[in-house]
Formats: sequence, C-alpha cells, structure tokens
Amino acid sequence: MPSNSLYGKRKRPFDTFLKVLINTAAAVTVVVLLGIILYILFNGISYISWKFISTAYSETNDALKGILPMIINTMYIVVITLLISAPIGISSAIYLTQYAKQGRLVRAIRFTTEILSGIPSIIFGLFGYTVFCILFRLQTSILAGCLTMTLCILPTIIRTTEESLLSVPSSYKEGAMALGAGKLRVVMGIVLPCAMPGVLTAVILAMGRIVGESAALLFTSGLSYNMPKGFLKQIFSSGRTLTLHLYQTAREATSPDAMHIAFATASVLLILVFLLNRLAGLLSRALRKG
Repeated sequence: MPSNSLYGKRKRPFDTFLKVLINTAAAVTVVVLLGIILYILFNGISYISWKFISTAYSETNDALKGILPMIINTMYIVVITLLISAPIGISSAIYLTQYAKQGRLVRAIRFTTEILSGIPSIIFGLFGYTVFCILFRLQTSILAGCLTMTLCILPTIIRTTEESLLSVPSSYKEGAMALGAGKLRVVMGIVLPCAMPGVLTAVILAMGRIVGESAALLFTSGLSYNMPKGFLKQIFSSGRTLTLHLYQTAREATSPDAMHIAFATASVLLILVFLLNRLAGLLSRALRKG
C-alpha cells in the first residue's frame, strides 16, 4: 500500500467521535419526530370517525363536534393563497435570475427577502389586520387571511425557486440561444422545466407553512366555525382553520372530551399535510420523468 494512499492512513479518534456525534444527533432527531407524531396519533386517531370529519361544529351542542367547516376553510386558504403567491413568487425569481442586471438592487432585494422570511408570523398578522382588515375594509375574513399568508410565504417561494433556477447548467441556455431561440422561449421552455422539481419543493414548503400557521390567521381570518354557504360569500366571511380550531379547542378545554377533539383535530391535520406533500411529490416525480 503506497504511503500517500488514503487507505493506508489510520482513523483519528476525533473522526470516530465526530461520526458518532453526527449519527447520534440524527437518531435523536428521528426519535423525537416519531415520538411527537405517534403521541398525537395515539391520543387522537381513535376519536376520528366519519361523523367527526363530515359534520359541523357547535360549542353548545355536544352532538355536533365535527370539523368539516374547518377542513373546508383550510383548503380555501391553501388554494387561494397559492393561486396568488405562486405566480408572483415564481415570476419574481425568474426576473431576478434571468433578466435583472446583477448589482446592488438585486442584492438588496435578496437581502430584504431573507429578512422577511425571518420575521415572526405574529407581526405579519398584525400588519394584515391593520392593512387588509381595517384599511381595505375586508374585516376578519378568509380573503384577508389569504392575503396575509401570501406575504408570509412569498420569501420562501422566491428564494427556493431562485436556487432551483440558478442550478440549471448555463450550457442549456447558451446552446438554445446559439440555435436562435429567443430569451423568453429559452426561459419558459428549457430553464423553468429543468428547475420545476425545485419549484414544486418551494410550493410544498409554502403549503406546509400555510397549513401550520395560526398566529397570522388568528388576527385576519377569525374564529368563526359556521358551515360555508357559498364560495364568494365564504371567502368574505370569517372562518377558522384546522390549526386555529386546534388552538381554540385546547385553550378552552374544560373536559376530557375537549382534549380528545383537540388531539383528533391534530391527527387530521397531520394526515392532511402528509397527503398534500405526497401529492406534490408524485407531481414532481411525474415532471422529472416527463
């Protein structure tokens, strides 16, 4: 074995210690995550039934403790927020990486975007309540909550999409433009499709932020649990999401049944997030094969 070969060198004790430390940290992370998930499912999944998922909720009627209005409100906020924020975020990332001249302005925009991604959601909620609910006179409504959540997730979509676009090899663009393709056609026909898995990752992260948000929506979307009576009427009305329902039920819990409802709601929330992530993952895999 040559003296300069890597295989001939002895393993240093520090390398072994570092490897053990990394593996231990990874194992602890996985164990804690599984412990939280299993604890929630163990305490809540036995109380989930078709009646619980498909009926309305009432604080006075013990026979009506369903979460159907909250599920509908959550889907309203997820879909409407993504319909508003995804085109804006993806377009902004395309402009910053493909069209804008790289200089102080672009660096300032990226710095501001990173700052926005670190602002606590309660501040977004206060801003949304002041601007959308009061100034724009939307009151506490699902639409005000959607606009507020758009501000919350735009930094995530922009920065993640930017990184995906920058990871596309420049030779793809240069080859297409050498063949006479225009800038817009290169971006939309080559760069964006190659970066689409990363774009979907940004959408998945944003979706998880929307579903799990409570502080910003507490100020803007309200806590009403009435059954939706129409799309347009509902988005201009107050409505609590599953996260807000979980918070409100657990906060006002005065009996074991209330805690059971809270744990069952948390279990449904976990299952919903898992299904949404799997759907986005399957779509990303289909786009890679295409």
